[in-house]
Amino acid sequence: MRKLLTENLGLKISALLISVLLWFFVTSRGQSEISLEVPLEFRNIPAGLGIVSSSIKTTTVNIRGQERMMKNIRSSGIRASVDLTKAKKGDDTFFINKDDIKLPHTMSVMTVTPSSVKVRMDETITKVIPVKPVLVGSPEKGYDARVVSVKPSVITVQGLKAEVRKLTELRTEPLDITDLKETISQQVELDTQGANVSFDATAVTVTVTGRKR
Repeated sequence: MRKLLTENLGLKISALLISVLLWFFVTSRGQSEISLEVPLEFRNIPAGLGIVSSSIKTTTVNIRGQERMMKNIRSSGIRASVDLTKAKKGDDTFFINKDDIKLPHTMSVMTVTPSSVKVRMDETITKVIPVKPVLVGSPEKGYDARVVSVKPSVITVQGLKAEVRKLTELRTEPLDITDLKETISQQVELDTQGANVSFDATAVTVTVTGRKR
């Protein structure tokens, strides 16, 4: 048995090496690599916390796969998802692993650059804020306009503590009362531009009446 194993050992080793090289040649045929800049997403944000800022918004992923499949791949179809389960208030660094990149099973991630992101977290709070209707135009001559009701009259907002504390009132989009001489009720959107918070409602019903002087 030993003689059979050692006989023509050089030829057997050469044959094995040739087989391995052929396997690599066959499996690598039609393979190509591509680099894509993909958006960074965050998952499992702990309750009571929110993201203030992150050091990067995208990361560059080097992908390898069959050339015919790679022709159709787009960065919009790929996401780099960072797990924030262990995040705490303040600054922390999180690594972007290859497993955080979701790809079709026929493709593989070669490198991720940069491979980490610095994230600043802060507390989130809720606050009840009054709504102030904004009226534009003038009522009918000899009439005054009076706001009868705003429903709901207050809105609950939630967001980062620093952002929520800035808000003292929520204004509506302008409601035109030109030539008003009777009572009208109209749904009006809230002016939420620039507010980096969430609202429990985005519109209110404003009732305005025209009253003779």
